[in-house]
Amino acid sequence: MNRYRGNAIAVGLLLIACTATSILSAVPLGATLDGSDYLDRLAVSDSRVIWTALLEFAWAATGAGIAIALYPVIRRHNRALALGSVAGRVVEGVMVLIGTLGLLVLLTVSQDSLATGADAAAFRATGDALLAVRDWTTGFVGMLPFLTAALMYYFVLYRARLVPRWLSGWGLAGAALGLVATVYSGYTQDFGFSTVNTVLNIPIALQEMVLAVWLLAKGFNPSDVDADGIRVGDAGRPTRQVVPASRRDKGAQLTG
Repeated sequence: MNRYRGNAIAVGLLLIACTATSILSAVPLGATLDGSDYLDRLAVSDSRVIWTALLEFAWAATGAGIAIALYPVIRRHNRALALGSVAGRVVEGVMVLIGTLGLLVLLTVSQDSLATGADAAAFRATGDALLAVRDWTTGFVGMLPFLTAALMYYFVLYRARLVPRWLSGWGLAGAALGLVATVYSGYTQDFGFSTVNTVLNIPIALQEMVLAVWLLAKGFNPSDVDADGIRVGDAGRPTRQVVPASRRDKGAQLTG
């Protein structure tokens, strides 16, 4: 798999960047959006909002980049799942950016509310709606395609043994636990770092960091069978099986 060494490095770096930006995106605003007076506090936090938006854009881009960088490697083993994983992570990125847009609009609403000082109830209702859209898109709707895509490419990695099976199996289990956490969030409408969400999402977060280090250090394991069952060499080209001369002569006699 030498020709995919660049893909392994790209996936490793993107995994680290995606995890880091998804976690750090919660830092600039902190608890600004908590409490009944969040509009007043948000109105004077424009620089924090911009930093959050930039981090979330990086989160969306790197998340989609992971599946795109994996696609040339895993499509040799299952084209449908490879394409599905790309689609899933792109949809995840779109959902993250919708949440980002909701935050930017919410900033404008909060500043208008502070400037006019009139009809506070209407501004609050609009703000609550935008905040709800942001919470649902980033905490629930966006998580579903991400975890579904992760199940797809970890399944291919497991079947093809492109990474050690304990590592890809860990990814499958972590993604399944993440789905449980996401469904739990949907029912409870608690999209923050609650105890249940944190505990159930820790396995996939740790696994992605271990996978990133593995790919950066070792790359993908050699795999000699592609999606069509054709035996391929290290360079990814079909190789012809050499039949001993004695077997060829015996075959000729039988057909003769």
